[in-house]
Amino acid sequence: MSGEFRIEIDSLGELKVPQKALYGVQTQRAVENWKVSGIMEPDIFVRSYVMIKRAAAKVNQVLGMLDAEKSKAIQAAADEILKDGKHYEQFVVDVYQAGAGTSFNMNCNEVLANLALLKSGKKLGDYSFIHPNDHVNMAQSTNDSFPTAIRISSLLGHQELIKVIKRCVAIFQIKAKEFDRVLSSSRTHLQDAVPMRLGQAFGAFADSVEKDLKRLEFAAEELSFLNIGGTASGTGMNSHPDYAQKMAEELSQLTGLKLKRGRNLVELSQNMSDCSFYSAALRNLSLTLTKIVNDLRLMSSGPTTGLEEINLPAVQPGSSIMPGKVNPSMLEMLNQVLFDVIGKDSTVSYCTQAGQFQLNVMMPIVAYNLVMSLRILTNGLSVVNEKCLVGITANEKRCRAYFASSMGLATALNTVVGYQKAAEVVKKALKEDKAIADLVVEMGYLSREEVEKYFSYNLTEPGFIKK
Repeated sequence: MSGEFRIEIDSLGELKVPQKALYGVQTQRAVENWKVSGIMEPDIFVRSYVMIKRAAAKVNQVLGMLDAEKSKAIQAAADEILKDGKHYEQFVVDVYQAGAGTSFNMNCNEVLANLALLKSGKKLGDYSFIHPNDHVNMAQSTNDSFPTAIRISSLLGHQELIKVIKRCVAIFQIKAKEFDRVLSSSRTHLQDAVPMRLGQAFGAFADSVEKDLKRLEFAAEELSFLNIGGTASGTGMNSHPDYAQKMAEELSQLTGLKLKRGRNLVELSQNMSDCSFYSAALRNLSLTLTKIVNDLRLMSSGPTTGLEEINLPAVQPGSSIMPGKVNPSMLEMLNQVLFDVIGKDSTVSYCTQAGQFQLNVMMPIVAYNLVMSLRILTNGLSVVNEKCLVGITANEKRCRAYFASSMGLATALNTVVGYQKAAEVVKKALKEDKAIADLVVEMGYLSREEVEKYFSYNLTEPGFIKK
């Protein structure tokens, strides 16, 4: 040993490890091998993995596989991370690493082993007492611990996202009521269509997002089935017969989640379809929100040359050269988040089909993309909720002008004069730059009283003009 390094040994031989590092030789090899992105797995994934190690130490002790002294030392080491928030800087393996996540698993094993050694009065790297593989990794393989960590971290992130989505739905519902008496025009093919109330548009936004919320919750249910205890290939070799069930119970207590032993551990060890199903639900939500965000940006366009049906809260100056310009900045940010989530789902999809035989080795990047999708969706939508959506107001005068000038009003004449004559009214209105309401009176199809009676809120509900 020198002042800067200690020497550790694995099956490939000796390697220098930084003297004060809590990780060991296999992590050091990973650091030297995987100099790719400089991006590490997110903290919530680290926490999930450490919870698995803590649970395993306790369960293995209960089952008589691990002595109490070693078990308690490993659990205490885990608690320094889980309860005290320490040592996250010791998880140094790049997300782009060897298949399955063996490097990350060993990073976790070595950090906990060395912390446990220090708590037991031993030196860093003195694995004769507590060994990363024999004790911290007891009854585990990367092949069951890594996918279990994916599921737990995704479910923990899911809980936070659901709160934000529900808030979004509630805001849209409030705006639907607030704007219920604001008449405007719908648009199809980006052209004038039939009249509608602004509140109806926001009510549709609310229902669209709520449907995706239900899809997400359905997809999340399958993530609650764990393959921990399956070890290398799902067969459970080197684990106690009761280990898998007790791990599901212990992890449920540790995480606060309703976790269950998987129905078929062999299937769960090789198949990432539960993850891709959940990722697809995130993509679907992102597609829905993209449509809504694009609509809001168009509806707020202006202030003098756009639609300007709604007003968005200003959050920053919009230009470095054009004075007074204000942009829909919050919505632009969310668009970028949503596009990123859609792209990350493509990565998860490709990874899902890339498994061979009893293992999918592409798990590290699945973990990163799922967890990051959850993080950026949660944070992005949260700030949009509070800094944009709650502050939307209607430009009622502008909306009413669109209602009055829309060529879609002619649709109401179908039951009065028929489609063909109604089409002639539209042509004449465009040619002479007149409103539909004025022309139908001028052409004798309706009286002024009838126009005032029928050309109003009734055109935004089922019904027709009886002449």
